[in-house]
Amino acid sequence: MHSRTFGKTGIPVSEVGLGTWQLGGDWGAVDEASAMAILTEASERGISFFDTADVYGRGTSEELIGRFLKKTGYNAFVATKLGRLKGYPDDYSLQLFRCCVEDSLKRLGKECIDLTQLHCIPRKHLQSGEVFGWLSELVSEGKIASYGASVETVEEALICMDNPQLASLQIIFNIFRQNPLDDLFTKAKEKDVALIIRLPLASGLLAGKFTADSSFVASDHRSYNRDGEAFSVGETFSGLPFEKGVVLAEQIRPLVPDSMAMAQFALRWILDHDQVSVVIPGGKNPDQVKMNASVSELDKLDQSVHQKLRAFFDLEVKGHIRGNC
Repeated sequence: MHSRTFGKTGIPVSEVGLGTWQLGGDWGAVDEASAMAILTEASERGISFFDTADVYGRGTSEELIGRFLKKTGYNAFVATKLGRLKGYPDDYSLQLFRCCVEDSLKRLGKECIDLTQLHCIPRKHLQSGEVFGWLSELVSEGKIASYGASVETVEEALICMDNPQLASLQIIFNIFRQNPLDDLFTKAKEKDVALIIRLPLASGLLAGKFTADSSFVASDHRSYNRDGEAFSVGETFSGLPFEKGVVLAEQIRPLVPDSMAMAQFALRWILDHDQVSVVIPGGKNPDQVKMNASVSELDKLDQSVHQKLRAFFDLEVKGHIRGNC
């Protein structure tokens, strides 16, 4: 597993991390034994970056990570989030942020959180800047080591980068969502802001295993937020209508080398961009985690493949993305 420096923190982290939204149950139920097997596989594969949030299962994901770290003593960089479980959309304050952080500390069993991120909060709060002042106060209190923001759009990311203490941005970036390449990547590099890449497989579309008839259990966000019924339409399937996404994924298949699964191909495409600090695919079983981790050892894709995928995005994909991106 190769590592990359996490922006201005100077801390090395595995370039493939583990997203743990699934441990909260929003991708279908995951029992504790399965969660521990997933986390164990991640640690054995050298994955040192765990991304979670207080809202994932209303604390369940954080609790499972906390129990794993206590049991194993594994030294993982843990990034969590606040702003959706409590206070959303307009009832934020320093006191509320402090309460959220203290609750996360208890669940994770830590004295200081490595990274706390704003969790896709309304743009007006990012623009006012007061939320960043509160996070800076929590850094000074020793409750968090650094802070960042998880955002829905490039415009929101650019707003956040006006804050000089911002350590990271978590963004949607994949073959179906290439718009961050136009401006955001350059500015993040200039400001030494780490980029955490979420939804790298477009909610599974880019694994190439779905058909138009594929269905999901009721507790899976790919069922209840298929068209933005529960939260941002740009999150699930990266904003694409599911059936269209299945068709587009099949159009990519001829570019995938025989030596790679389509999911590996999609993850390798992301890691080929040097500005990326860590990509955080999830995994509902150890085999998926093993496959994700293996991408770190794969050779970069040929530049001609990158050129073809950019043209594909511009001509075939961009016009079908719903919501702001």
